[in-house]
Parts: sequence; structure tokens; C-alpha cells
Amino acid sequence: MEELKWVPSTVDVTRPSVARMYDYYLGGSHNFEADRAAAKQVEQLFPGVAQSAQANRSFLRRVVRHLVAEGIDQFLDLGSGIPTVGNVHEIAQQDNPDARVVYVDFEPVAVSHSNALLADNPNATAVLADLRATSSVMAAARELLDFSRPVGVLIVAALHFVPDSDDPYQAVAEYLADLPSGSYLAITHATWDTLTDELRAEAVEIKKIYNNSDNQLTMRTHAEVTRFFEGMELLEPGVVTVNDWRPDSFEDQTGIYGAVARKP
Repeated sequence: MEELKWVPSTVDVTRPSVARMYDYYLGGSHNFEADRAAAKQVEQLFPGVAQSAQANRSFLRRVVRHLVAEGIDQFLDLGSGIPTVGNVHEIAQQDNPDARVVYVDFEPVAVSHSNALLADNPNATAVLADLRATSSVMAAARELLDFSRPVGVLIVAALHFVPDSDDPYQAVAEYLADLPSGSYLAITHATWDTLTDELRAEAVEIKKIYNNSDNQLTMRTHAEVTRFFEGMELLEPGVVTVNDWRPDSFEDQTGIYGAVARKP
């Protein structure tokens, strides 16, 4: 099949991938029948899932532009997914051509395609790694980023695929420990908090679909998401739904929290 030429031979395209499902929600083309089937199941239960993914992407755009305006010129994007229009390097380098970006994902398709797109971009690269492997990720990131200067760490729509048993709070703390004062952390995280009673009834079925993919789903409350920012200075308006974080257009409510904080 022609479309499989860019897919590493180790990838099982018959098993849904959360990165490729997200690509489907965003209107991308780097997904397969298993991904589309699983994504469509979720859409039937939660018709607003694609809209939430797009609102999440819009949040990312606003955050990167804000951080560039604050003088941040290097970014570590953890759980970056498959590159689509409006990826971090495109946004950052539009305002600062010298901005550097390291993408990290454990999905081989995402990394393979990212590096193909970035072949002529010396200031951006993608690393195949799990964000939970903090030491390995930081070692790879140091090849391009200077950790003696502030860095913008982006963990967008990724931590809800890290279960409590893997201690995501410790992983985030380890990243922040290696960053100098003036660095930033931006997180988005799915939640059941904002769902209607009707959608809550569907939540169990949605979780089952994701449990059949390459990563299981762990939803967290407002308090649990806020905990990721302990020791940081939260930027206004704090931890809110992504469409309420400094919006520049109208978007319906979503089931995703988002926030940005600065390391003092």
C-alpha cells in the first residue's frame, strides 16, 4: 500500500493508536482503519470530541505565541503526536526564526513523519521516547536545547494517558527540576468534571475504547490537574477549560483543562 511507505515496519497498524486517533480528530491523514474505527466509536458516544481536539490545538497556538512574546526561544514538546498544520515549530519560528523545538513521542509513526517534515529544519527535531523516561528524554533534548536558559515545556493532551501507577507527578517534577528559573510549563488534561450527566453515563464506554488502544485513559479532576503545577507560579486565569484560557475567538466548552505556569 502506497500510504504505508512512511510507516516503520515495527508499527502494528491494526491496533488503534491514541496519537493517530488524535490526528483523525484534527482532520489529519496519518491514521489507519483501526484508528478511524476507534475514533468514530468515541465520536458516537461523545460527538464533541473532534471539537475538543481542535480547541486543545488552539490553546497550544495561543500558549506558544505568548511564550515567544515572553522571550522563550526553545521548547520541549512531550507527547507531541503526529505533526499537523500549526505545530509548535511553525508557530514559534513564525515569530522567532531562531526558536528551537524538540518533539518527543513514543509513537513511531509520529516521530518518523515528524523527522521527515523537519529534515530541512536545523532548529527542530523529533525523538522517539516515552515521556516517563525523563533521563533519556532530557539527554536527547540537550542535543538541541540549552538548559542553562529558560525552556517552555509543553505537555498537551498527554498526561491523561499516564496512569497514577506510573506517577506522572514525579515525571513532571523531574523535568522541572532540570530547568532554570524563568522556564514555563503548559499542560492540557482531559477531565470528566465538565461533562453533563448524560455524557458521564457514556464515559465508561469511552474509556473501554481507549483501553483497547496503545495507551489507557486516566481522567483527572481540577484539583488533580492543579497538582502538576505545585511550586510554580500559575499565569492568569489559572487552571481552566482550554477554551477559557486567554481566548481570541469563541469556542464551546470542552472537557479539557489547560494552564500555564512559570518556574520562579
